[in-house]
Amino acid sequence: MGTWYWWTLLGMAIVTYIPRVFPLTFLEGRKLPPVISGVLSNIPFAVLGALIFPAILYVQQGNIVFGIIGAVVAFTLAIISANVMVVVLGTISVLAIYSLVF
Repeated sequence: MGTWYWWTLLGMAIVTYIPRVFPLTFLEGRKLPPVISGVLSNIPFAVLGALIFPAILYVQQGNIVFGIIGAVVAFTLAIISANVMVVVLGTISVLAIYSLVF
């Protein structure tokens, strides 16, 4: 491993550390307005959706229908039931049956 590896690792550590330390340092003890607090609380869900959506389209190479069926089943089960295990196991079950049939 060259020195570029360690410099890259150090740079990534600094870039990751800075956005985490500034809010802790400058916003400590302050109450955020409800609008900003609401937006910040929804960021993890938006990022999760942005990460999952491309995977839906490429879950099975050459068969986009597989991913779309899985997404529809997962969204439907999520709306019907709030339990994450029901959503995961239900989607896996439907896709397993679909794989056996088609």
